[in-house]
Amino acid sequence: MKFNYGKIFLLGFGFFGVSVIWTVYNAFVPLFLVNKFNLSPFLIGFFMTLDNIAAIFIQPPVGAWSDRLRTPIGRRMPFILIGAPIGALAFGLIPMAAVLPLFVACTSTLLVSMAFWRTPVVALMPDITPSPFRSQANGIINLMGGVGTIIASLVGSSLYEINVNFPFWMGSVLTVIAALLVFIFIKEPKEYEEAKKEPNMFESLRELMNDEDKSGLRILFAIFFWFLAYTGIEAFLTLYATKYVGITEGDAGRLTGHLGLFFVLFALPAGLLGSRLGRRITISIGIVSMAALIFGLFILPASTLAAQVARIPVLGNVHVISLLLMPAGIAWALININSLPMVVDLTTAARVGTFTGLYYLFSTFSAIVGPNLNGAIVSVSGGQYNIIMVASPLFLIVALVLMLGVKKGEAQPAA
Repeated sequence: MKFNYGKIFLLGFGFFGVSVIWTVYNAFVPLFLVNKFNLSPFLIGFFMTLDNIAAIFIQPPVGAWSDRLRTPIGRRMPFILIGAPIGALAFGLIPMAAVLPLFVACTSTLLVSMAFWRTPVVALMPDITPSPFRSQANGIINLMGGVGTIIASLVGSSLYEINVNFPFWMGSVLTVIAALLVFIFIKEPKEYEEAKKEPNMFESLRELMNDEDKSGLRILFAIFFWFLAYTGIEAFLTLYATKYVGITEGDAGRLTGHLGLFFVLFALPAGLLGSRLGRRITISIGIVSMAALIFGLFILPASTLAAQVARIPVLGNVHVISLLLMPAGIAWALININSLPMVVDLTTAARVGTFTGLYYLFSTFSAIVGPNLNGAIVSVSGGQYNIIMVASPLFLIVALVLMLGVKKGEAQPAA
């Protein structure tokens, strides 16, 4: 198995499609829930975790299922060809739902279908990439995902100002195209590492719990805590920006793109840095940096954060808040790019899908807890969205402490 940059870039279109959908969803669905259906912050927090509740029950077992599946088109491709088109159709219908039950039906269909194909498309990366190059490969894939985030955030925000349907329709079309590109250009390995009986996901988790140095367990719980920090902010960023900072809905929708731009720019360098410094050290640098930047959002007054410093083509209005979110995107790249490779390098090729499922089990459970916890905090504080920027750095500190004890998960010598 050789490392092929071109093939990894093409595989990145799968993650591109996933990122487009979730960026538009996270930016504008909360606004629908407030403006169209008048839900409370607590209920919004719960609603924004429904995708993760679906994912936690679907993604891990689907990952293990894809390890065992054998078809003429591969073990991962059937999930992509079924999940992506259904998700794209449901996504395009979301903004047209005028009543809450129909809105919930559209979003529920989206959530189930997206959970069905996300783990298999991510598991394709280690399938076709040798261990020493997995951080770089994950950097490329996340670069493509970041491009999707930027397009969805910046172009989607401009389209939203014209017609609220347009960013959703754009996401549907791009997701179908992305899935087709992966199917056409990515060929799965013809031979797989086989075993008569591989442990399932929960048996694999038990193995990690019984491991003497607990490195695998520490990595998984660290993933839980840094996603707790990130997803809690992500779900409320547009509301925080409009209700607390006081910028327009269009500019608030672009904030994710400002963070995503710098995530994209540093996705590949983050992977290269992880291969040189080591994944654990690179992740730790990212955790410390991100905690400091997010805490800066709490310290600075709203009037300062709202101050406009520039207007740049494509990026739109750049406020002081963006100057903190942009380097936070770099820090998030250092963390996120190197975490999945650490998890899959705890195991063998035959169990990559299973361990990818474990990665998503902890990150998805965190994404359920994060928005709910932050929604509850905002509600208890009387609608003070700024309080979220205190909780996030605390969660990142816990993740840092966990990572300090990790001894496994670095790149393995190439076969």
